[in-house]
Formats: sequence, C-alpha cells, structure tokens
Amino acid sequence: MHQRVMITAGGSGIGWAIAKAFADSGAKVHICDIDERALADATEKCPQIAGTHLDVTNEDAIDRWFDAAVGDLEGLDVLINNAGTKGPTGYVEDLKLDDWRECLSVCLDAQFLCARRAAPIMKARRSGSIINISSTAGLYGYGLRTPYAAAKWAVIGFTKSLAIELGPYDVRANTVCPGAVEGARMKRVVKAEAESRGVSLDLVNKEYVQSQSIKRFVQPEEIADMCLFLASPAAKMVTGQAIGVDGHTEAFHIGS
Repeated sequence: MHQRVMITAGGSGIGWAIAKAFADSGAKVHICDIDERALADATEKCPQIAGTHLDVTNEDAIDRWFDAAVGDLEGLDVLINNAGTKGPTGYVEDLKLDDWRECLSVCLDAQFLCARRAAPIMKARRSGSIINISSTAGLYGYGLRTPYAAAKWAVIGFTKSLAIELGPYDVRANTVCPGAVEGARMKRVVKAEAESRGVSLDLVNKEYVQSQSIKRFVQPEEIADMCLFLASPAAKMVTGQAIGVDGHTEAFHIGS
C-alpha cells in the first residue's frame, strides 16, 4: 500500500523537496502552502501532488485541510510539519512582542494544530510517523534570532513528548534538524543578518559553515532523504529523536 502523506509549506524549498521525494517513491501526497504561486507551481510540476492554500496559524483552516486531505488520501500515514518562518532579526531589547508571537505561531503552534489532528488517526490505525522540522537553531543558542531559536528548541521538546504519548500505539514522532539549507529562504536570512550587523554577505555565509565538519550548505534533497528514511519501515524503532542534517555542527555563535 502506498503511503499517504501530508506536508505543510510544501510549495517550495525544503517542503517541495520532501513532497517530490515522497511522490517519486509512489506515495500519495497532499501539501499546503500560504504562497499561492509556489503552490500552483508545485502542483503543476508534479500533478499527482494535491495542494491546498492556507495559513497554518489558522486553526479552522487547518481543520478544513485535514478533513479534505485525509478524505482525499483515504487515510494518513505520514505527517511532516515543515512550515516555518525566520522571525525577526535583532537584539532581544529591540524585538516587538507581536513579531515574537508570530514566529512562535508559525514555527510551533502550527505543529501542535496539525499533530493533534493526526494523532487520533494514526493511533486508531496503530501505525504512522510524525516528522517535525526543527533546526540546528533548536540545538544551539542563536544570537539575534531568539524567537526562532526558542520555537525550534520547543519543537524538539514537543516531539519527544509526542513520542512518549504515541509509542504505545506504534506511532513514531521524530525531529529533523536541518543546518543552513541552500535556497531562497537562506539567502533572505543571510541578507537580514548582514544588514542587522553591518557586515558583508560573504562574511555571514562563511560563518554559517565555519563550525561544520562538512563545510557547505545543506541541499534540500538531503533533508528529504532523511524524512523518507524516518517514514520507512527501516526506522520502525526510531522515535523521539532529534536528528541533525547539518554536516556536523559543533557550535552556533553567528551574530555575536
């Protein structure tokens, strides 16, 4: 039986790489995205992938998506909580509460909203895999990006707790922690940080890989490969883990 997969923010970047990898493996895939153009491009490039336009911070929209997607897929085997936002860049005393809350809403609350819908479906079937995307920012401190780091650390705690709740039903929950991933989103992060610190783009780019053993940016497809593994029978005893796909990061002192 083909896996039935739901992915948030699947229209571009990491989410698109994950969606395409699962579709190429024969899975039935339903994605959502707030970016209508990215969503249209994704479903045009890969017509077997279904797509829904929505804001993952909207509780009612999430419920409608689950009702429609689970019906369309005729069940659910894999949920990948990929949606995120970089949040504000700046010293903590300069941040606004609304910006802090927005970052946590997208990066953390959305994962809760999706997981609470997926959990009873998977528990009833006594199988399933929830994969939450965190970051190396969930493993190390991250100067000038405190809201993002706080959310990504929380994702790991949320996931480990889910694993405890779901384990008796043979449902697994894991976290993937990407490092600096090549793509448009990373370019925006680097630009914002360079401007905030008054330094060059080249310097910030170098800093992002200087503490890695493999000194290059991660490719989105490498995140997708890990998700495929964690959703597969090969990982049937892997749960409650925070797994880095980051070239072995030893520190995270960018922005100091």
